[in-house]
Amino acid sequence: MKIVYFSVTGQTKRFVKKLSLKDTYEIDPIDPEIEVGEPFVLIVPTYEKDITEPVTDFLYYGSNQEQLQGVAGTGNRNFAQLFVFTAKDISKEFNVTLLYTFEFNGTTKDVTNFEKAVKKIES
Repeated sequence: MKIVYFSVTGQTKRFVKKLSLKDTYEIDPIDPEIEVGEPFVLIVPTYEKDITEPVTDFLYYGSNQEQLQGVAGTGNRNFAQLFVFTAKDISKEFNVTLLYTFEFNGTTKDVTNFEKAVKKIES
């Protein structure tokens, strides 16, 4: 399964680099309108909508929203109820499962659990 992600500070990118899943695509904030053309899981950091607008542009481009199979979110647990709100909002807006949440660039356990969640979708 393709993994699509958006990284603002590099935390999300660091998590993706830890994965054994190597079919990845990073959303370009300058030119997000790329059609993936295959099922994918999205990983997003937690930021205000104006910062994550490229993710929304990407999802509404072509058939991307139909190909979205689930979303995972990263953030800072110190933000309590706002922890991973971007992923939660995408989950609701596009009616997909919130697969996994983790803090910052994730732990080894987070990598394992995320990969299990992706494999479950694939089967």
